[in-house]
Amino acid sequence: MKADLFDQRRLLELQAVDTQLTQLGQRRKKLDADPAYATAVQRQRALADKAANLTGDLADLDRDIERVEREVELVTKRADNDRARMASGAATAKELEGLQSELESLARRQGTLEDDQLELMERREGLEAELTDVRRQVEESRQVLADAEADRGRQLGEIDTETADATSTREALVINIPDRLVELYERIHAKQPIAAAELVGRRCGSCRLEKSPADMIPIKSAPVDEVIRCEECGCVLIRTELPQSKPTSLPSEDELKKYT
Repeated sequence: MKADLFDQRRLLELQAVDTQLTQLGQRRKKLDADPAYATAVQRQRALADKAANLTGDLADLDRDIERVEREVELVTKRADNDRARMASGAATAKELEGLQSELESLARRQGTLEDDQLELMERREGLEAELTDVRRQVEESRQVLADAEADRGRQLGEIDTETADATSTREALVINIPDRLVELYERIHAKQPIAAAELVGRRCGSCRLEKSPADMIPIKSAPVDEVIRCEECGCVLIRTELPQSKPTSLPSEDELKKYT
């Protein structure tokens, strides 16, 4: 393939832009897989779940406490009624004996209920303290996550801006490069990251392998508009250092005299 050397050298600019776009894509992937951000998200979710569970446990305890309180109230009311019956003088001796026995039973039941109530209240106090601490941690983790998201958003914004600029630059470059040369570049670039590289001395700028003196002979002898490809990696080799023609020697004074 033939192509103006100036157009060939533009491929290096195109390659530089594509390399930048690749790096921007890698930066985006790195942000998506950032372990610190993932850890912040997981911690915030775990703490929120723990707070929700503790809130549910407290609600269950409150129902148990309310149930015990109702039972205590019923036992107290029953005992008060029994005492009132005994004090009325209307109960027979047998009824009085039964009422006394029931009062003793009610007293034992009330004692058990009050012990249960105390235990439930202590458990509630501990859970409430734990929930307060977890809620504090939730707020702290939420702030850490918000800061991480803000930083991530800022970096993504920078990547989006740089990507848009690089894409615009690429489009402008492609317009000014012959279609056949662009097509060759795109075919190579679809298979490997570097499709065009500078030939520096005898070294390929893509695979970094150095050409032998024998390999350099056809490269040096090729016309400047010949599109050269690296035999090792297949990229387009851009010659930026071309051999200069030997300067023509000036005629001597004796030779000049022949024409005078």
